[in-house]
Amino acid sequence: MQHREKLHDLLIRAGLTVVEEVRPGSLLPPEAGWRIARGIAAPDGAAPEALDAAWWRRLCDADGEFLVAVLRHRIGGNDAWWTRVRHAGSGVPELTGDPGFVALSPDGQVLLAAVPGAGGTRVTALDRLPERLEEAAAAAEYETEDEHAEIWAAVPGRPALPLHWTEGIGFNPAATDELLIRLLDVDEGFLHGCDRPAVLDAAMAHPDPQVRSRLADTFRPKLTSDQWIHLIRAEPSPERSVLWAEHACAWGATLPEDLYDDLLTGPSRAQAAHLPGLPARHLPGLASDADPRVRAAACARWEDLAAPLRERLLADGDNTVRTAALLAHHTGAPMPREVFAALPEPQQALEQCRLAPELEAELIRDADANVRRTLAANPALSAHSAAVLAQDPQDDVRREVALRPDLTDEQRNAVRHDFDPTLMSHTLPWVEDLHSDADAMRRLAASSHPLIRRSVARARHLPPDVVTRLAQDGDRVVRLFLAESCEDAPADMLLEVWRWWDGSFSHPGRPRSHPNFPQAGLLRHIADPSGRMRRLALDDPESTPAHVTHLARDPEAEVRRRAAEDPRLSPADAVRLLNDPQAHVRGTVIRNPRLPTRVLAGLLHDRDTASTAVTNPAIPLPVLHRILATAAAAAAAH
Repeated sequence: MQHREKLHDLLIRAGLTVVEEVRPGSLLPPEAGWRIARGIAAPDGAAPEALDAAWWRRLCDADGEFLVAVLRHRIGGNDAWWTRVRHAGSGVPELTGDPGFVALSPDGQVLLAAVPGAGGTRVTALDRLPERLEEAAAAAEYETEDEHAEIWAAVPGRPALPLHWTEGIGFNPAATDELLIRLLDVDEGFLHGCDRPAVLDAAMAHPDPQVRSRLADTFRPKLTSDQWIHLIRAEPSPERSVLWAEHACAWGATLPEDLYDDLLTGPSRAQAAHLPGLPARHLPGLASDADPRVRAAACARWEDLAAPLRERLLADGDNTVRTAALLAHHTGAPMPREVFAALPEPQQALEQCRLAPELEAELIRDADANVRRTLAANPALSAHSAAVLAQDPQDDVRREVALRPDLTDEQRNAVRHDFDPTLMSHTLPWVEDLHSDADAMRRLAASSHPLIRRSVARARHLPPDVVTRLAQDGDRVVRLFLAESCEDAPADMLLEVWRWWDGSFSHPGRPRSHPNFPQAGLLRHIADPSGRMRRLALDDPESTPAHVTHLARDPEAEVRRRAAEDPRLSPADAVRLLNDPQAHVRGTVIRNPRLPTRVLAGLLHDRDTASTAVTNPAIPLPVLHRILATAAAAAAAH
């Protein structure tokens, strides 16, 4: 709000009245206005010496209003908004000079701008703007090979934007392993999306611990077990070595016994004692360790401990160790009331311990609904107590009972509870454990509980009859999960899910990226009333460049975005889409290799587009190396 108030103050001092902030709608967006004002993909002959009163009169509508953006007070990173202002005077608003501005007439026909630069202020004045932009786009179609070579030879000769380039160059699909390995010395941010073995190996051997750490810190590390092992061994910090081992185990890596030996002999032994894959031969030493944190960690492997060790831990002099041992012991042996009462915190006992019958009978009628709800999910709860809680007055208690794995479907049906199908769903662990059991999947796919069926649908592979049943499920989230997770999902269901789902953060691209998603016959959707279906038309093998041109002019932004990423897009349409009102359409077309070379080179030197433009695969490899050299020099200078 303070940022906007400063902008309004500046406009008022310039002799303007602020009317409102407006989105561009179908007009040129401010970001494209700035680019044109800098001379990138702009019509020729647009730089008069001054903006006189005649130009300002042409800019304003009948009410004296026009749209403006000011360089120092840009709203948002992508210039999504114009500020609508009114100019009541007959002179020139005091907007020229520092900090720079771009202004557009309300009908989109006139553009005025003054942008400071290294060579002085660049002034732009254009009328008949849509017509001129169309002419510039058509002219951009024609570039010779000699012109391409001349343009690329000059890059990065203009004032460079190395920090912007380092943000994007690692995501250029044309970048070689060699270039990416060089990039590690400058910026390692690209590693979170990298799956190239040579680059990952180089990152693991890199002397900078920040580079090595990036491999393990990514959301979805693409590391093999051997690479995890190498990363853990190369980490000089004992604490971080154990942390990487925890990550490796969480991602299913298999670690060798001698690596566990090394982790346990270091100063982070107490942390390493919690690793789930520790060989059983270490347990006696852990259970007898001088550090109570280590002894407490050993209790997590209770079933693997010999009886004498268990007895020793149950009688341990440290209260934390003794509590951990009691909780582990009473997952099997019933916990009497006096032990429960002596616990410093009863929550874990309520969640996992087997309770003595009289204690359980008392707790399932506890006045605290949180106690009853926790007990309802305890796997050690007796069938009788589960039946009592199934009649609990609290709906959330009954809801927990309904998800117990030990109920028959008849018993589950008898539990009266509300289920909100719009809430976020998580796979039930006990169902996931049965994913490889075909008979269990058949039984659970017929469950009356949507969350159980949703959990079944998360299996990677399912029997054909189960797939058929779930593909026709009345709960559309079941069908969505089947589309996201099951490799056996049928094509017709995938197409149906596409009508209302476009992919999630955890399953990007699904259902459209599913191997069973249909390709043939999609062209019939090019005139579909739904833009989502029109987007699919270009995936049809029978589609042509003419279809791309058609959809590049679609009224819906997501359809234009699909055309903007198509390799058959014409250079002229690529230039046109640079002026699209929607930022994500502009960002997509900047990556398209069909952009004219002169335009792409200009985008590399524009602060708004440089980090995206450097990802365009049309940039020749020698140019990428020169760009990287410039970025490396800038990084070294800092």
